[in-house]
Amino acid sequence: MYECDFGFIGLGVMGQNLARNMASKGFRVAVHDHLPCVNASFSETYASQNLICCTSLSDLVGQLKQPRMIQVMVPAGDAVDAVIAGLVSLLDPGDLIIDGGNTLFVDTARRERELADKGIRFLGAGISGGEEGALKGPSIMPSGDRTSWSMVKPFFEAIAAKVDGQPCVVHVGSGGAGHYVKMVHNGIEYADMQLICEAYHILKSAGFSNTELADIFDQWNQSELESYLIEITAQILRQKDLHSDQDLIDVVVDRAGQKGTGRWTALSGVQSAVPLSAIASAVEARLLSSRLDERRAAATVLAGPDSWNMAISDNRKVDLVRQVRSALYLSKIVAYAQGLDLVQRASDEHNWQVDISAIASIWRGGCIIRAVFLRHIVDAYKLEPTLINMMLAPFFVDALSSGQHQWREVVALAARGGIPIPSISAALSYFDAYRCRRLPANLLQAQRDFFGAHSFERIDRPEGEFFHHPNWPTIL
Repeated sequence: MYECDFGFIGLGVMGQNLARNMASKGFRVAVHDHLPCVNASFSETYASQNLICCTSLSDLVGQLKQPRMIQVMVPAGDAVDAVIAGLVSLLDPGDLIIDGGNTLFVDTARRERELADKGIRFLGAGISGGEEGALKGPSIMPSGDRTSWSMVKPFFEAIAAKVDGQPCVVHVGSGGAGHYVKMVHNGIEYADMQLICEAYHILKSAGFSNTELADIFDQWNQSELESYLIEITAQILRQKDLHSDQDLIDVVVDRAGQKGTGRWTALSGVQSAVPLSAIASAVEARLLSSRLDERRAAATVLAGPDSWNMAISDNRKVDLVRQVRSALYLSKIVAYAQGLDLVQRASDEHNWQVDISAIASIWRGGCIIRAVFLRHIVDAYKLEPTLINMMLAPFFVDALSSGQHQWREVVALAARGGIPIPSISAALSYFDAYRCRRLPANLLQAQRDFFGAHSFERIDRPEGEFFHHPNWPTIL
């Protein structure tokens, strides 16, 4: 007994691959799942000198060296609390529990407080990379007490993805900071995916074949858009269906699923008064896609522009591809700017002291939104750690200035053709609103004062001094 260095509870895709990853680095790992059939299958397939499959929580705890380190990889919510409750009586003061799931950050902070009262350490760790990343090297975003982080640091640095020789893991901050940053990562991921889908929709509507589209995404992956999501999009567009003679993409139902982290991000933006239009519109696009029957019925009733399937010349195709690439890239800049604005606002509110440059750095490898683009974000926040908005960094100022004409052309083209591009449009609107010296909110404030005496500030008086107009007419 007391032979294993680390424990994992929960042998879903992420849990089992993280355990295998750690075992491959020379650590002895004890694992357990509450389903006996999962334990049996894992033991039969993967058990080795470095992977010990345990039949119960007490068996797993008994296998671990002290102080014990156990990572919980079960669905967020009640399941995490249930596992913790089962562990508490088996652990000793100084032992460490890590929650590696997609947990709501307030739950992480609560669990850390509750376990501290019992002398048990607790870390929340956001982990991104999916099935492949978990096995070969994810991006890891842990938070909590620094002495607890020092215990797990060698293990996480060993299993994390590496970029330029540096592991894609950093201590994010205290409390629930790690899960918050992972939540925002997922919100940005929602936007990134939706923006790519909108680019695909425009080009598909213009008559490009799936093969042509795959070639376009391959070309984009050699440009400033180089990323994991662009790469897999090209591969998806080339896949043939196993059950017909069609391309796989053409038989996939256009109804998107989601697990909640995007919604959490959008809600957090509202709660923190941070505009997240590109991210929120991506969440809403998934919600609207789920109303498949309604959309199909509406398509037979609600009229739009004439069917838009342009027979365009090869030269026009080149122009359109260039325009859409710019629109996609600049909208991506806005989505990241909004997400990082939210991280910074939450960090200030909770005193997490999140280093945005470090976060962008660990997102360069392992995670779903990994992209060459992230190095410019790293550089921007290294140069100016207190940067108020990513769009104001010189590199992004230049990019937004030079490409916005094409961005506008794409939005106009889609509007004329009746093609929904909610996130690209929302990103452009945010960009225009953010750079607008005077918005029509003056009229809004006058309306509020008219019907509710909510008062307003005046441009000819000091900021913070409020007035009510006493002579609004009476509307009966």
